[in-house]
Amino acid sequence: MRYFHKNIYLYTKFIRGFCIATMTIEDIALTMTPGIGTKGVVHLLELFGDSTHIFAASEEELVARAHLRPLLARNISQHIALPAAEREWNFCRKHDIHPIASTDAQYPPLLRDVPDYPHVLYIRGNADALSERCLSMVGTRDATPYGQQMCNNLVRGLAERVPRLCIVSGLAFGIDVAAHRAALAAGVRTVAVLPNPLPDVTPAQHRAVARDILESGGALVTELHSQVKQRGTFYLARNRIIAALSAGTVVIESPCGGGSLMTAHCADGYNRTVMAVPGRALDRASRGTNLLIRNKKAQLILTAEDIIEELMWDVTQSDVGPRPKPQAPELTHDEVNLLGCFRTSDPLSVDELGERSGLDAGTLSVLLLGLEMAGAVRQLPGCRYVRLIEPPRATPSAEPEVRKN
Repeated sequence: MRYFHKNIYLYTKFIRGFCIATMTIEDIALTMTPGIGTKGVVHLLELFGDSTHIFAASEEELVARAHLRPLLARNISQHIALPAAEREWNFCRKHDIHPIASTDAQYPPLLRDVPDYPHVLYIRGNADALSERCLSMVGTRDATPYGQQMCNNLVRGLAERVPRLCIVSGLAFGIDVAAHRAALAAGVRTVAVLPNPLPDVTPAQHRAVARDILESGGALVTELHSQVKQRGTFYLARNRIIAALSAGTVVIESPCGGGSLMTAHCADGYNRTVMAVPGRALDRASRGTNLLIRNKKAQLILTAEDIIEELMWDVTQSDVGPRPKPQAPELTHDEVNLLGCFRTSDPLSVDELGERSGLDAGTLSVLLLGLEMAGAVRQLPGCRYVRLIEPPRATPSAEPEVRKN
C-alpha cells in the first residue's frame, strides 16, 4: 500500500543540533487501528520493538507470535489505518500539536514504566516539562477556601525548595485548576492532562489558564487523537496518566467518590507514593482524603517538607538556583486599598467588603472585576471573594482611580 512504502517521517525534534526523537507515521497508525486497545499496543511493542516492525510483520506472524485474532492481524498487515494517520499528522501540523511515541527519547520515562502507557502522546507546549521532577496534585471540583489555601501553600513551599519542579493536574474545576494557578504564581512549570483531543481545552472556561501554562513553559497533554469520538468516557483513562507522570500524587480534598480517588488508586497500583491533606471530620469535601489516611492508603502531609520527605527527594539549598518570579499584577490605587480589606485569607462577601471599604455597590463591582482580571482575587459561590496575593503597599494618589475594563 502506498502509505506504508512512503514510510513518512513525521516528527523530528532537534535540541542543540542533536536529533533526540523521531516518530513515524506507523506510530500514529498503530493506535488508530480498529480493534487494538492500549494494552494491545503495549503487547505488540514488547514483541516487535517498534511500530515499523509491527506493520512489516505478516498476517500469519501476527497471529502465531502475538496471538492476535485473524481479523485484527489482517487490519494491521493491510495497513488500513495509515490514511487516517496521515490525516492526523496534517491536523497536528496545522494546530501546532507535537505527537511523541513511547519509543522516542523524549517520552516521559516514568510514564513508560506503567503497564498501560499510551503509545502516542499529543502535546502542545514544552514536552521536556513532562520529564522534570513531577508531582501530581488532584482533588474535588467543589474546593473550599481551606483546600485552595493548602494547595497554594504546598506549591509555594515546594517551589522554594525543589529545583526543576513541575506540577501535574487535570485542569478541572476546583483543586486541579487551583494547582495549576498556584504553580504559575510560584514561577514553576505545570502540565495539564486533558480528557479531550487538542487543541480544544476542557473545560472551556479554563482556556486562559491553558494559555498561561503554555506561555510559562508548561504543556497540555492528551492521548486522544482528533478523530476520536467524544463520549464523555475518557476522564478515568486521563487520570491514570496524571498518576503515572509523577513520582507521587497529593490529594487535596475529596469526597468519598470521584475522580481524585481514582487517580490515587491508579498511583497506588503503579507503586507511586500517595499523599493526602487531612480535613475536618465533618467536612464532606475531606471525607475521601481522611479515609485514605485512615485506611493507610495515603501518607498524611501538612507541609511541602512532608512531601519532600515522603518522595525522598534529595534537595539542598545549592540545588535551587534563582527562580524567575512572576511579574506582580499592576493594580490601581483603589484596587490596592480594596485588596487591603482582606486582612486574612478567609473569603469575604460583597456586603462585608462594602462595609470595610465604604464603597458603593457600583464602584465595588468594578474594582472587584479589575482585581479578578489581574489574578489578585477569585470569586467563590455565594458572591464571596478570596484573596490570592498579598496586598502591595499602596502608593499615594491624588484622586481615586478605577481600572478601565
